[in-house]
Amino acid sequence: MLRLVVGSLLWLAIGYPAGSRAQGAPDEPSGYRTDAYRAPVPATLQGARVIGTEAAEALWREKAAIFIDVLPRPVKPENLPATVIWREPPHKSIPGAVWLANVGYGVVPTPLLETFRARLDALTGVDRTKPLVFFCLRDCWMSWNAAKRAVAWGYGGVIWFPEGIDGWSDALLPLEPVAPEP
Repeated sequence: MLRLVVGSLLWLAIGYPAGSRAQGAPDEPSGYRTDAYRAPVPATLQGARVIGTEAAEALWREKAAIFIDVLPRPVKPENLPATVIWREPPHKSIPGAVWLANVGYGVVPTPLLETFRARLDALTGVDRTKPLVFFCLRDCWMSWNAAKRAVAWGYGGVIWFPEGIDGWSDALLPLEPVAPEP
């Protein structure tokens, strides 16, 4: 018998159950977050502007920023039986956003970091002042890490949208399927 798995071990992969939220924001760490990515995030990101859903919507409607989704891409389970077909679940994001999957981990392999940096340069035309809105999900450190990297690389228009896709969806704003960039 052939079974179909449309799955997301995503919450297991990034380590925190969706919807969990502790009271109060933690302090901003000096380095990147390397574990428990689904956890309350700081209210700040040094060198970046932090925005809510209303401001994100205004930037999106005005086409005044490049939106970068950094949600990790689900991974096919290694122990998946041969009789099971793996189907990657569809991912919906902010319309027009670029999905740069897996660049928000605390430790990113050098080839992926180089690709991330090259994509930012291409998206901005090497104009490091262009507004870049980084997002993921609510209470997800992936977007914080990715935005922090962009700041460290000298991008001056970094904007962090910590409510991400969850805040966008809660505001009944449109979402569309998006494919990850290679």
